[in-house]
Amino acid sequence: MKEFKNKVALITGAGNGFGFEIAKECAARGMKLALNDIDKKDLEIASEALRKEGAEVLTLHADVTIPEEVDKMVDRTIDTFGQIDFLVNNAGVAISGPVWELPLQDWEWIVSANIMSQVYAMKKVIPLMLKQDTECHILNVASVAGLITSNGMPAYHTTKHASVALTESTSFDLQAIGSKIKLSVFCPGFVQTDLHNYERHRPERFNDKSDPYYQSPSYFAGLKRAEFVIKTGMPIDSIGMSVLTAIEENQFYILTHPLYNTIIGRRVKDMLEGRGPDLQVLRG
Repeated sequence: MKEFKNKVALITGAGNGFGFEIAKECAARGMKLALNDIDKKDLEIASEALRKEGAEVLTLHADVTIPEEVDKMVDRTIDTFGQIDFLVNNAGVAISGPVWELPLQDWEWIVSANIMSQVYAMKKVIPLMLKQDTECHILNVASVAGLITSNGMPAYHTTKHASVALTESTSFDLQAIGSKIKLSVFCPGFVQTDLHNYERHRPERFNDKSDPYYQSPSYFAGLKRAEFVIKTGMPIDSIGMSVLTAIEENQFYILTHPLYNTIIGRRVKDMLEGRGPDLQVLRG
């Protein structure tokens, strides 16, 4: 995708973090914005900030873990702007805890937020983009956790690997029909976002805290670890420009931290040579 001016970007999770940074860069390139977030206050603050910079903004308060709300979000964007040229599936959460301790509602929530929300949006938007028959782009936000694995976050790794695979396979399918739609998958390392505050975005239907896990050392250790790695991560300021430049250059895999390249390479080598995960090797 080379031309951005007057094109329409639909961005989920746009109230803060990656979504807001990408929205700012889209606005700087003259795009019209349809911004979604589950947090109404964050969404309104972000939208107003962008309007003050001269952007045309449609606010879409919706829970993208519910397919009907995704459908309404897309329909409102089409009703307002008539097209969608750039879909950014950014909404997501990061939940830690071993598989034998993590409550099933957390599995259901993270799968809904990190992977099914992308499925719902792509299923609704791709037919519209195909009908437009113009150059369009879809960015799925995954993580470097979708290219490597580590201990402590099986649910997060599962969903981020799924996002990478979903993007790759969909790219094959679109190529097979000669579509003009291109895809990218964003796989950042630790960046100073709001991801560690995921609990404030928890939908009510996933908010039964009667399970003893929520009072366990594992739960509180996970929250503390998440806060540390996010607050000490890469500054977020350059993310929007980096992502949009990568899309302009038609990069499929968009990474942020070269230091992970060795780990990614080692994981592929271990696969080819039949070696399983080794925690001592992971910890260096």
